[in-house]
Amino acid sequence: MVAKSRHLPVRPEWLALTREAALEPDRPIVDAHHHLWTRPGNPYGLAEFGADMADGHRIVASIFAECHAEYTEDADPALRSLGETAYATRLAIESEAAGGTRVAAGIIGHVDLRIGARAGDVLDRHVALSQGRFKGIRNTSAHHPDPEARGSDISPPEGLIADPEFRRGFAALGPRGLVFDAWMYHHQLGELDDLAAAFPDSTIVMNHVGGPNGIGPYAGRRDAVFADWRAGMAAVARRPNVAVKLGGLGMRLAGFSFHERERPPGSADLAAAWRPYIETAIELFGADRAMFESNFPVDKGTASYGLFWNAFKRIAADAAPAEKAALFAGTAARIYRLGPIPGLTGGAA
Repeated sequence: MVAKSRHLPVRPEWLALTREAALEPDRPIVDAHHHLWTRPGNPYGLAEFGADMADGHRIVASIFAECHAEYTEDADPALRSLGETAYATRLAIESEAAGGTRVAAGIIGHVDLRIGARAGDVLDRHVALSQGRFKGIRNTSAHHPDPEARGSDISPPEGLIADPEFRRGFAALGPRGLVFDAWMYHHQLGELDDLAAAFPDSTIVMNHVGGPNGIGPYAGRRDAVFADWRAGMAAVARRPNVAVKLGGLGMRLAGFSFHERERPPGSADLAAAWRPYIETAIELFGADRAMFESNFPVDKGTASYGLFWNAFKRIAADAAPAEKAALFAGTAARIYRLGPIPGLTGGAA
């Protein structure tokens, strides 16, 4: 029996009720975080992602983020996630052959770093399998003792990133130039601060603006949560090896409840709700350590793909040209070492 997802359901008929033309349609975008899978009854492959990208925005490349999908059967559990990297690589090759958007130009896979000293060999297998597209890993550490406060379908043990074996495995990332994508809730930001301080030469990318929680015990406490979240973000931002993804606020976790409306929100509604978090993150980290992400299709239960990018463009409307270029494409291309991207001036610069 498949467990019920904690994410919002996608309702195509409802999403179709609100449509907008793309703002700044010529602006090149690297979508810094999305998923792909072949789940029965809920596929999200090149066809589905391509349909979402047809909303008029100029997506030149994207970063695939692991989602515990397409794993293979293997006697060694540490090797099962190679199936996901192989799947993302196949789609990346297919995308490149078709021209246009380079889907999965960078791949963030999964290796359970609690395998410790073995991690380096397993990481090398992912890199080789991806033909150089593998740019790092994500080990979700989002944990809360209260089930009502959990917004992720993955429920890792408490204190994952402080585990000594995990840190032994983490030490294999930096020498290989691999990125660690971090995903936790806002009350855990101190754990990330400690990890970043312990590995100052390793690049860490915080997912979903640090996971501000608006459900369960946090519902109805937005101002207090924002204050706690901002303090945690300010501490992490002191670490020059940490960057932040601007997005993920369309998940149920954020508690905005747009999905309860008769019609989907417009981009102005999304921008008004998300602006305090995104502007604060940019203020703390700077545009050269911040990048926009769609988090599709997980966030698709809130609004369509084009509306997300319109909301981001509204929020960044007053930014300087160089800052916009970094936020929408340059930072992601540089941090994930994508190399030259057709349609992106200066490649990863």
